[in-house]
Amino acid sequence: MNPRATETPEPAPGLTLTTHDGRPYRFDPGALCLELLATGGPGPFARHETLHAPADLADWAARSRLADGLGLTVTDDELARARAVRDALFLLTADRAHGRPPRRAHLDVVNEAAAAPPLVSRLTPEGTRAWAPGATGARLLATVARDAIDLFTGPYADRVRECGAHDCYLLFVDTSRPGRRRWCAMEHCGNREKVRAHRARTGGTGRTAQDGP
Repeated sequence: MNPRATETPEPAPGLTLTTHDGRPYRFDPGALCLELLATGGPGPFARHETLHAPADLADWAARSRLADGLGLTVTDDELARARAVRDALFLLTADRAHGRPPRRAHLDVVNEAAAAPPLVSRLTPEGTRAWAPGATGARLLATVARDAIDLFTGPYADRVRECGAHDCYLLFVDTSRPGRRRWCAMEHCGNREKVRAHRARTGGTGRTAQDGP
């Protein structure tokens, strides 16, 4: 038997989100730092807040593209800091996606978080990678902020985008080879916009499940 046939495939990166009417879909923003933006945001996006308690940040980390086994501990102060870093990063990313210059206040928040010690990985006797003890909310934010710096100064900096749907503001980086990604997820906004475009061409007015709320 070919041993490759029994290997368990690596799980696809990204987060499982839910539409307004309860349908799950997979959203891969393409970077760890952008995964944090799906937990809420500033201003009108505060209604999507999911980081209400320290355990919520730990749950997000466990669902993120970070490796398993982090053993994260989060304090109330670190949770509040996480929301502040996320909001600044959200606005920085939106500015980048729309070609606007970054604002100093948002840069300062991200740079301050990045200056702290990050999460530390270690090599096990079995030759695998694991997390060193002492993973805290502050170390998690440093890792996220450093990932953002790498993104905004790296080869995909010009591919940071906002979903092309008229009513979706999810942000992602297009790491595909063609570089033509337009939607947060084809199964969600991509399909909805295809339906809308079809109706615009044909004059149809009926709703479908794919059209969403």
